[in-house]
Amino acid sequence: MASGARGDVHMVEVDVLLRGGDGDPILAHPPDTDSDITLQEWLAQMVGTNKGIKLDFKSLAAVRPSLELLGQVGQSLDRPVWLNGDILPGPCGSRAPLDARAFLDTVTSSCPDATLSLGWTTGCHQGQGYEWPMVQEMSRLCHPLSQPVTFAVRAALVPSSIPQLQWLLQQSHRYSLTVWTGKEDKYSVEDLLLIRENFDKSRVYYDIFEPQNSEFKKAIGIE
Repeated sequence: MASGARGDVHMVEVDVLLRGGDGDPILAHPPDTDSDITLQEWLAQMVGTNKGIKLDFKSLAAVRPSLELLGQVGQSLDRPVWLNGDILPGPCGSRAPLDARAFLDTVTSSCPDATLSLGWTTGCHQGQGYEWPMVQEMSRLCHPLSQPVTFAVRAALVPSSIPQLQWLLQQSHRYSLTVWTGKEDKYSVEDLLLIRENFDKSRVYYDIFEPQNSEFKKAIGIE
C-alpha cells in the first residue's frame, strides 16, 4: 500500500472483507480471512496522501461497516472515491457475484457522491467475451442510478466484446470502462491498443500490471 500511495498512480485499490467473516473490515483477498491492517487504519494513512481510493468489496457483509468508516473520515478524504463490486456473473466466472440490488442500495444511499465500479465475475479464457445478455442486464441495473459508473472489464475478454461494450457505454454519458488484468492473464499490448482504438479515450481507465503497463505507455507515446 505504501508504495502505491507514493507512486505515480492516480488511485490506490484495496480488497475489503470482514475479519473471520464477521469481524472488522480488513484489507484481504479471498481465501484469506485475516490481515495485519484494518480498513480503518488504511483510511487514516490515506488521509495524508493525494491519491484517489478504490474499495473492492469481496463480500456483501463488508459493505455497510466499511462505508460507515468511510463516512467517519468524511471531509478529510477530499478526493475521488470508487466503490467496486462484481454484481453479475460473467464469462467463465466461478465465484458467486454480490447481490446486485443489496449492493447498489447500500452504496447509493451511503455514498451518493462516489463513483460506482461495477463488474462481472470472470475467469480468463482467450476467445471468451462479455455476451449481450450480460451487458443488457448490467444496463438494466444501472439505468435508475444517478452516479457515475465505471464498468470493470477484464482486458483479455474485451477484444471479443467490443460491440457489446460500445453499446453499453452509449446508454449514458455517466458510463466509462476500467480495463483490469489478472496477474496470470494472457493478453498483449496489441489487445490494449485495440481497446484504445475502439473506445473514447476519455472514457477508459487502465489498471494493468508491469511490464505491459510500461509497454502500453511507450506504444502510445507516454514515457
